[in-house]
Amino acid sequence: MIHPIPSGTRDVLPEETREVRAITDTLRAVFERHDYGELYTPALEYETVLAGPDMAEARPAYRVFDETGAVLALRSDMTVPIARVVATRYGASEPPLRFCYFAHCYRAVRPQRGQSRELLQAGIELIGAPAPDATAEALTVLCHALDAVGLRDYRIGLGDASLFPALMSSLNVSEPARAGLLEALARRDFVGLEHRLAESGLRDDDAAVLLEVPQRRGGPEVLSDAPPPAVEPVTGMRRVHELLDSAVADRVIFDLGLVRNIGYYTGAVFEVYDPALGAPIGGGGRYDELLARFGRRLPAVGFALGVDRLHIALAGEERGTGVLLAGSRDEGA
Repeated sequence: MIHPIPSGTRDVLPEETREVRAITDTLRAVFERHDYGELYTPALEYETVLAGPDMAEARPAYRVFDETGAVLALRSDMTVPIARVVATRYGASEPPLRFCYFAHCYRAVRPQRGQSRELLQAGIELIGAPAPDATAEALTVLCHALDAVGLRDYRIGLGDASLFPALMSSLNVSEPARAGLLEALARRDFVGLEHRLAESGLRDDDAAVLLEVPQRRGGPEVLSDAPPPAVEPVTGMRRVHELLDSAVADRVIFDLGLVRNIGYYTGAVFEVYDPALGAPIGGGGRYDELLARFGRRLPAVGFALGVDRLHIALAGEERGTGVLLAGSRDEGA
């Protein structure tokens, strides 16, 4: 007799659990070495904490009522709860503040193409430190973490969430059209983007700019000859890159069309790719306005890795996890 489990969830059996634990232990050691203290928050938050127009693509999957009738939701990410913690528990603390976490989050997605409702995430948040230095630090910690678990072939796409909106504003794209264009770009659907541009009523040369610029992807050469509205975001990307050690900088691919589907990002954004996996392993960026929602205006940057996706990528590369497990077995012998 088969007893089903909720859609978009899965059972993790002992052998895989050992492998996942080896990964998270290694990530934790890297985060702690960079002075990021581990933080736990409740799995349940008041829905009002998680609600917001910038969370439309990370909306909670599950809601419940408490004994007073208040609506609670299982957290859909860790960035918003940590912003709440900083504003309420660290209101008098001098920044910068460094936190790391390992937590399950729950997303309202259609469980297809490998998407899950229950996600194990590992990440960091650097609160109260401005760009470009803090962004470079986050990217450095990210690379050190991926190197430590043994991921070999990964690359990091680096873009800026403000670039495409700045282009749309300069070309007077109507407000109703902007959301659809951003949605297509977030899906990397350039055919859909072209179709929406054709329907927008823009002049052909303006539409051509909005279609061509986001497809620039590669080395530092893609940062040259940026349209005037893109100069500031592009300059910020260049400054971040200049601060990186060569081993980290060599992992970076500039992507002028990179936008993330969570709306609180305000500046630099990045995603981790590996040829062993057909989806980003994780990502992050700057969210310099989010903490103001909770009453403390501080710049911030962070990233989250999908531990399950990282595990799959390591297995696909046939390295990393086996080395870690061999070491853990030796230590336990």
